Amino acid sequence: MLIDKILSNLNNFADLGRQKAFELGNPYYYQAANDSEYWRKEMPTGETFLVLFEVKYDQDGHPIKIVDTFQERIS
Repeated sequence: MLIDKILSNLNNFADLGRQKAFELGNPYYYQAANDSEYWRKEMPTGETFLVLFEVKYDQDGHPIKIVDTFQERIS
């Protein structure tokens, strides 16, 4: 069944999102289990930073901007 095939590949979604972000020249954000309220910001250059992460929304509730505050360079 098609749905079973899609569900079996859920781990690929994060990799596809990362790849698309880098193709567009954007950073990729993700949260590791031990990061508590912090997020990791991975740049297309391979640098990774620990940041505080906030999403700004328009009047209709659609995300329009990501604001991150640098905390620490990881790599």
